[in-house]
Amino acid sequence: MEILDENLKSDIYNWSLDLIIQLGLSEYYSYLINSALLTFALITILYAVDFMVRKVLLLLLINIIHKSKTQLDDLLIHNKVLQYLTHIVPIFIAKGAIPLIFTGFPNWINVALKITDVTLILTICILIQNILKAFRDLLRAKSAFADKPLDSYVQVASIALYGISGIFIYSIITGNSAQSFLVSLGAASAILMLVFKDSILGFVASIQVSSNDMVRVGDWIEMSKYGADGNVVQINLSTVKVQNFDKTITTIPTYALISDSFKNYRGMQNAGGRRIKRSINIKMSSIRFLEEEEIEKLKSIQILKPYIEQRSKEIAEFNAAYIENPSVKVNGRNLTNIGLFREYIKVYTQQNPNIHKEYHFIVRQMQPTEHGVPLELFMFTNTTVWADFENITADIFDHLFAVISFFKLEIFELPASDDVRKLIHSIDIKKADS
Repeated sequence: MEILDENLKSDIYNWSLDLIIQLGLSEYYSYLINSALLTFALITILYAVDFMVRKVLLLLLINIIHKSKTQLDDLLIHNKVLQYLTHIVPIFIAKGAIPLIFTGFPNWINVALKITDVTLILTICILIQNILKAFRDLLRAKSAFADKPLDSYVQVASIALYGISGIFIYSIITGNSAQSFLVSLGAASAILMLVFKDSILGFVASIQVSSNDMVRVGDWIEMSKYGADGNVVQINLSTVKVQNFDKTITTIPTYALISDSFKNYRGMQNAGGRRIKRSINIKMSSIRFLEEEEIEKLKSIQILKPYIEQRSKEIAEFNAAYIENPSVKVNGRNLTNIGLFREYIKVYTQQNPNIHKEYHFIVRQMQPTEHGVPLELFMFTNTTVWADFENITADIFDHLFAVISFFKLEIFELPASDDVRKLIHSIDIKKADS
């Protein structure tokens, strides 16, 4: 059969060559034109074969696949796996036809075969890469892999795939063995390390990030060095994409997640509570002891009445036992407006249904500053939804700002232009009266 095939090839070539020689051309140009015409005929045949395979066989396979319930075959179509698979058939046809086309130019046969082999390797490389992408999409649809850096793994596999393909291509073009290439590659390893530094660092970082579960797709992270504050949308071999809350995209080198510090809010989201840490600055000059009539008035505050009665009893017993002249408030214990306000904040927030009851809960007086005495609220809401958290926090402080005047306290604030105008106006009035 092989002899028949060779004889058939020879007959085809000689037949076309004889037709061209009859035109009166020289032998060299006759061979050249014959090879050119056969090349054009081969390209036409390859295009027709590729078209037939893609439009008939491939279309038939796609219709069958769409009727199946398997998701993988749909992903193979989406990633053009079958399309690249059909390209292999014309390449093998070309590989078999090249010796016929360049019969008159034996030196060209080896070059053309090398080009065909390189094309075949690149096609297979892209085919395998698209298969990897199809499996990536398949795994991404599963909840167990939805937050894993699958893109990084595909990129690493693609780099290895292109590296292996490059070795085969080098061996085909030069005629040297792959072993000799690897030996020379070892000598150039320092240069390669420099060229692929980011890829190597990113690969190592992506493994550490994945194994230590530091970052997942969908995590809210904050990295002030890179201006990132939002949700992770993609983790690649070399970069991590973060969509900030203003809808901008920040790109962070993957290895920066290992070398630099960042804040991941996943723990807060998983815990089901978000921290409130905010202070009210009390003007120090407004802090004082409360008179009896003021205490009686504050007893009308329902949630504060039990504390006032209990505390007043304890103070009265202590002053009676240890203080000789309790009428002078400096001599004994007395209720202060800031103390009752602090207790009111505590009781009020404890009764708020939106405050988490199982996490840390503190209302504390902080170190006085030039901006007054801070009363800090440190507690957690029972939701992590940003909008709900802000509404809960605002509702609490709206109420506290409104009731602080009941305790004869003032909030510290820097003078505004209107305050200055009022002060100047009052001074002018006093001068006019005098």
